[in-house]
Amino acid sequence: MDSSFTGLVASSSGQGEQVAMEIAGSTLGKYRHICAFFRTAEEENHIMMPFIREGLERGDRACQIVDPLLRDEHLRQLYAAGIDVAQKEREGKLEVHSVFDMYLRDGHFDVPRMLSFIQQHISGDAQTPISRITGHAEWAGEDWPGVEDFLEYEARLNDVVPEGRDTVVCMYDLSKTSAALMADVLRTHPVIILGGVLHENPFFTPADQFITELRARKEAS
Repeated sequence: MDSSFTGLVASSSGQGEQVAMEIAGSTLGKYRHICAFFRTAEEENHIMMPFIREGLERGDRACQIVDPLLRDEHLRQLYAAGIDVAQKEREGKLEVHSVFDMYLRDGHFDVPRMLSFIQQHISGDAQTPISRITGHAEWAGEDWPGVEDFLEYEARLNDVVPEGRDTVVCMYDLSKTSAALMADVLRTHPVIILGGVLHENPFFTPADQFITELRARKEAS
């Protein structure tokens, strides 16, 4: 990560108290809504498993949303990273959900429902453990009912995720993500992980502006 990352990495420059958090070899600053693009499962695990393990070791909560076909392998990777999955689940520190139980419950995507889920998992105050929420979202490139509202959800997350505390990482397998979806997703995240490195995102567009553009697209179609 280069020195141009001003304001996005942790600092003592008057941004308010921040909870130090590392991912992809860098320390996050106030922006905690991250888009992560991975080319292989190995690349993803190399970045994400230390992030999850470090959080659990210090008492954070971890919530992951995964493709059900990859759940068993995901659990194996958690164990391989030194995480006692069963124990952390009993303690209420670790949740592993299916895409179809969360994003696509009842077979469709619903923006208020997903925003409510995120809000329920966010700490809210300094006395509550912070959450590290990760979710695979390649399904957003498929033809699911309600999927046309997914980008609005991504944009609105920027008003839900608190600065400098809880973190939401939206993950995309590049082999399953179209160029068009990637271009739009990029615009909804202030920071991204690409090539295993955390970057400031020059394409980030404020939520209100992006949602206005989305609505204009729908009216024009």
